[in-house]
Amino acid sequence: MAGVTTHPATTAARVLIQALAVLGVQDVVLAPGSRSAPLAYALADAALPDDARPAGSPALSVHVRIDERSAGFLALGLARAHALGEVPRPVAIVTTSGTAVANLHPAVLEAHHAGVPLLVLSADRPHELRGTGANQTTEQVGIFAGATRLVLDVPAPTGLAHEARDLRAVAVRAVAAAVGARTGDPGPVHLNLCYRDPLVPGDEPWPAPSGDGLAHVERRPAPAAVAAPDPDRPLIRAGRAAATPTVVVAGDGAGPAARRTAEANGWPLLAEPSSGARAGANAIAAYRLLLSADALGGQVRRVVVFGRPTLSRPVQALLTRDDVEVIVVAASGASWVDAGRRADQVLLEVPPRMRTGRLGSSVGWLESWQAADEAASRAIDALLDPPQRGMRTRAGARVTGPVLARAVAAASSADDVLVVGASNPVRDLDLLARWDVAPTVLANRGLAGIDGTVSTAVGVALGLPHRRVRALVGDLTFLHDVGGLLRGPLERGADLQIVVANDDGGSIFATLEPGEVARADVFERFFGTPHGADLAALCAGYGVRHTRVGDVDGLLPALAAPGTGLSVVEVRVDRTSRRALNEAIAAAVTASLPT
Repeated sequence: MAGVTTHPATTAARVLIQALAVLGVQDVVLAPGSRSAPLAYALADAALPDDARPAGSPALSVHVRIDERSAGFLALGLARAHALGEVPRPVAIVTTSGTAVANLHPAVLEAHHAGVPLLVLSADRPHELRGTGANQTTEQVGIFAGATRLVLDVPAPTGLAHEARDLRAVAVRAVAAAVGARTGDPGPVHLNLCYRDPLVPGDEPWPAPSGDGLAHVERRPAPAAVAAPDPDRPLIRAGRAAATPTVVVAGDGAGPAARRTAEANGWPLLAEPSSGARAGANAIAAYRLLLSADALGGQVRRVVVFGRPTLSRPVQALLTRDDVEVIVVAASGASWVDAGRRADQVLLEVPPRMRTGRLGSSVGWLESWQAADEAASRAIDALLDPPQRGMRTRAGARVTGPVLARAVAAASSADDVLVVGASNPVRDLDLLARWDVAPTVLANRGLAGIDGTVSTAVGVALGLPHRRVRALVGDLTFLHDVGGLLRGPLERGADLQIVVANDDGGSIFATLEPGEVARADVFERFFGTPHGADLAALCAGYGVRHTRVGDVDGLLPALAAPGTGLSVVEVRVDRTSRRALNEAIAAAVTASLPT
């Protein structure tokens, strides 16, 4: 077109953004940079209102963050929110070159292990500048080695006629790999996009949308559509009766099939909070303490495993026992859960006999677990509640980690979403949460790290604007990602309440071997790691509403009325007594069991 300045990088970026939108991408997170400017300008157009967006530009929700690590976990949280819908949608994260890309590694690793569809769009120098000492240039291809479903190194565009078609084909492959359309194994994808100057648009219009190169990719059948195992094939070890004492273990992401299987067969359900299965009469809240009882855990001879159990050492010990048959139900993914290397069978889906309850349960098996769980619950409540412990401040009953988790669980309704941090918060919730109808509970259990939890929760809240979203985290988890509170004044805010259990350090280590009394000389500095941070001042610096409570009387109103926008409820808890409290809870539960 005469008189129009056309820049290949601009055109290529626009074509890619068009294609991703057609393929289902709705949210893009952008961290600012120079080499990624072609993508930034394309996204700036896509973020405009309908009456201002230029012809040819798709409509996208764009979220800008200055810290790539926080931006990566924000994208992860948005993708987790989308995964709750019928059709999983990948979320794209755009960075410039150099260390910006490396800062995405924690989020990419979490997405890899948790099976979350994430599209990393990293800008890069053109190939001729690699290895020359050019500014902000490193080897970005393969930087996430082993953690991606697909890596494509896309050459810098030059304006050739076929480039638009090729980019659309690249987008098709990237989205298909991210959502696991062909493999059933969703996860992160890395597109390394090379651009040459000029990096800013000229006066060229957007290219007309086109389907050239947008192949239709047939999706792999859902697990329920996969042919079931032969109903005549033995599902139990030789010599085992159908009524073998069985429990269902539901780890992170197990889904409702775990609960249905337990209820159909009358089996106890040992479900982690983020399993998506922890509710109903079969769910045993205090399971990790009851597994040590000879009459309960000691009698288990078969375990059916769903999801990825990571919270409990007693569960891991159960799965490694020689006298226990392990059946793993892994509907998708290249790997399956078998840390003890003792799985007898790995199935794509629940077999018919198990779905219909034909394996059955021995008389009184479930009832014995339920009775023990009720007794354990009474014993724990008696220990935690103030009249029995005499733990009161002038204002009211002091809050411990378990008391806080119990209160948050009780305040979370079926329509709520609860994002739970690693370490003690998720384990306290695992012990104390009792739901007839559970809220949606999400946790970064892919690698079970504290990285990016605040940003993940913000992403979940942005992706689910019509649901009440709350996060429960420890103080180290909060401080590790305090930058996740940062939101520019031009960015859309989230309605999110972050409840922080602040015990001035890492109390999880007090419950492990480093917390033993004999190791006290090393513990405080190297494991307890007190920080003395002023969370109120931090929140003020970020312009975030902060409330500090130290007793139950102040906690309950804060949970009942979180308000709008982003807010932090800081709950001061005691770390020094954490190990003793855990031991007292275990002893109380043991004493509650019939002899």
